[in-house]
Amino acid sequence: MNLVDLGILAQLGLGLLAITLAVAVPAAHRNLAAGSAVVAVGGAAALSGTAALLGGSGTGLSVPIALPLIAGLEPLQLSPDPLGGLFMLLAGVVVALSALFGIGYAHGPAASRTGWAALAGFAVGLQLVPAAADVVTFLLAWEVMAVGSTVLLLADHATRRPVRQAALWYAAMTHLSFLLLLAGFGVLVATAGGTSWTTIAAGPTGPVAGLAFVLLVSGFATKAGLVPLHVWLPRAHPEAPSHVSAAMSAAMVKMGVYGLLLVTLRLLPAGPRWWALVLVALGAGSALYGILQASVQADLKRLLAYSTTENLGLITTAIGVGLLLRGSGQGGAGGVALLAALLLVVSHAAFKTVLFLGAGSVLHATGERDLDSLGGLASRMPWTATAFGIGAMGAAALPVTSGFVAEWVLLQALVHTRATTDRLLAVVMPITMGIVALTIGLGLLTFVKAFGIGFLARPRTAAAAAARESGAAMRVALVIAAALTVGLGLLPGPVAGALAGAVTATGIQTSATAGLALAAIGVVLDPLVLTLLTLAVAIPVLAVTVVLARRQPRREVALAWGCGVERSSPRMEYNATSYSEPLVRVFRGWLRTSRSVEIVRPDQAPQLIEELAFTQETVDVVEERGYRAATRALRRFGDLARRLHNGSIHRYLGFSFAALILVLVLVNR
Repeated sequence: MNLVDLGILAQLGLGLLAITLAVAVPAAHRNLAAGSAVVAVGGAAALSGTAALLGGSGTGLSVPIALPLIAGLEPLQLSPDPLGGLFMLLAGVVVALSALFGIGYAHGPAASRTGWAALAGFAVGLQLVPAAADVVTFLLAWEVMAVGSTVLLLADHATRRPVRQAALWYAAMTHLSFLLLLAGFGVLVATAGGTSWTTIAAGPTGPVAGLAFVLLVSGFATKAGLVPLHVWLPRAHPEAPSHVSAAMSAAMVKMGVYGLLLVTLRLLPAGPRWWALVLVALGAGSALYGILQASVQADLKRLLAYSTTENLGLITTAIGVGLLLRGSGQGGAGGVALLAALLLVVSHAAFKTVLFLGAGSVLHATGERDLDSLGGLASRMPWTATAFGIGAMGAAALPVTSGFVAEWVLLQALVHTRATTDRLLAVVMPITMGIVALTIGLGLLTFVKAFGIGFLARPRTAAAAAARESGAAMRVALVIAAALTVGLGLLPGPVAGALAGAVTATGIQTSATAGLALAAIGVVLDPLVLTLLTLAVAIPVLAVTVVLARRQPRREVALAWGCGVERSSPRMEYNATSYSEPLVRVFRGWLRTSRSVEIVRPDQAPQLIEELAFTQETVDVVEERGYRAATRALRRFGDLARRLHNGSIHRYLGFSFAALILVLVLVNR
C-alpha cells in the first residue's frame, strides 16, 4: 500500500470524522471543528492525487460486491491513473480552500449540522469520482456528489424563493445527467462484458461506440454546464452559499471534463473524426454564448456562473481540437491542444475559486451582489479587492497569470495547425480561432467591468460605504487562491511538464527560467521575460501618474458646475448596466433584453420629472426559446390528454381493445 492508497483511505476516514463533528459539536464551535476536518479531507485528496499524477500507482482498493440479476459484476475499485490523479488533486485543493473560507463565512443553515455534514459528503464524493476504476464505483461517487451538492444548494430554501427554483432546476438536470451516464455506460458494459475501465476499453466499436459516445457526452456536458444543457448553472451558483459555489464551479463541473477525457482518451480512444467535431462545436458555442451572457450581467455571482460556461466551453474546444489534430496525423499539435485543455482546467480552478470566494466576501460584508449597488470597496476591503483583482486578471487571461498561459497554449495549437492538405481543418480551424479570440476579448471587457464597477470609484449604497474586511480564515483562503493563480502563471514549465503525462503530450520541456517550451510546434514561453516586459510597461505609467499627481497644486474650488468632476456623486459614474450597453447593441441578435422606464412627475408641475427609474433585464435565449417553449408544449399536450379522462368506462374499454389489436398485429407481422 503506497501513498495513493493511504490518501484514499484517509479521505474516507476523515470524511466520516467530519460528518461526526458536524453532528456532535455544538453550534459555537461547529464551523471550526467540522470545517477543519473538511480541510483535512481536501488535503488527503491533494496528497493522493499528486502521487497518482506523478506516476505512483498503488495496488488500489477493491470491494467485492454481488447484486441480484447482474452476472459477472466486477468489484468496486478505487485506483486513479495520472489523469484521475490530476482531478483528485484539483478537487482536493478547491475543497480545502472552500472549507477554510467557510469556517469564517458559513452562517445560518449553511453552518448547521446538515450543512457541514452535506459539505463533507459532497467533498468525499467529488474527490472519489476521478479515483474510480469501474462503472459502479464511478456512478456511486457521482450520485453522492450530486446529492450532497443538492442539499447544500437548498441551505436557504426556507427564506428565499429563488433558492427553491434553482434547486428544482439543478435536481432535474443533475439526474438527467445521471440517467444519460447510466444509459451510456450500460451500452459499454453490455458490449464489453465487464464494468472495469480496462475491460470496457477493449470492447465496443462502430455504431455501438457512437451511441455510447453520444449518451456519455450528453451526460458529462450536462454536469459541465455546456450549452444548451447549462440552464441549471446560472441559477444554482448564485443561490448556493459562496464557499459551496466556489467548490461547484471550480471543481464539480470539472468532473464533466474528466468524463469527456475518460471517454475519448481511455475508454473509446479510436473514435471517428465527427466525435472531435461535435466537441469543437459544443465547446466553441458554449464559450461564446457564455461570455456574452456574462458580459451583460449585473449580478456578480450570476456573471461568474455564466463565465464558468465560457471557461468550460474553451476546455471542451481544446479537447475537440486535440482529438481532431491527432486523428489528422498531427500528433504534436494535438498533444499541445490537449495539454492546453488541462492547463485551462487547472487555471480555471485557481481563479474561479478566488473569484467566487471574493464575491462571497463582498456579500458577507455588504449583503449585496448587485454590481450597481457596490463600488468603493478597494479602500474598504483591500485584501478582498487585491485577491479578486488577481482572479479577474486570470479570468481575463492577462500576463502573468495562469489564465494567460493556458489560453496562449491553446492559441499556439490553433495557429500551428497544418491545414493546407486537409479541407476539414482548413475550414474548422480559422472559425475556431476566431471564436476563441472573440471570447478572450469579451472576457477582458467582462472582468474589467466586474472589478472596476464593484471595487473602484465611489460606493453607490450605504451598505457598500460601511463595508469592512472579512475575517482571518476568509482572507487566508483568498490569499492562497490568488497566489496559486499567479504562481501557475510564473511557473508554466513545471506545471505543464507534470500535466503532459496525463494526456501523453510529447515534446514538453522546461527551460532554465521555469519557462514552457513546446518542442512539437517550436514555440517557447518565458515567464521571466514576460514579467520584465509587463513591468517595463506598467512602471513608467505608474511613475508618471504619481509625479503628475504630486506636482498638481492643491486648491479649493467652488464652481456652480464642474463638467461632472467637481462635486461628483455615484450617479455620475458608469454602472454595470450602462457599461454593458454597447455590447447589448452589438449583439442584440444573441441577447434578448427587456427594458422598462418608470417616470414620476410632481402634481403641481407635470412637465417636470421628479423621479426616473430604468431597469434592464437580459433573458437566457436558450432557456426561453428552448426549455420554456418545450414546457409550454408539454402543458398544452397534458391539457389535451385530460379530455380522454372523461370517466366513460366504454371509452376506456375501447382504448384497451385498440391496444390489444395493435399488439396482435405487431406480433404476427
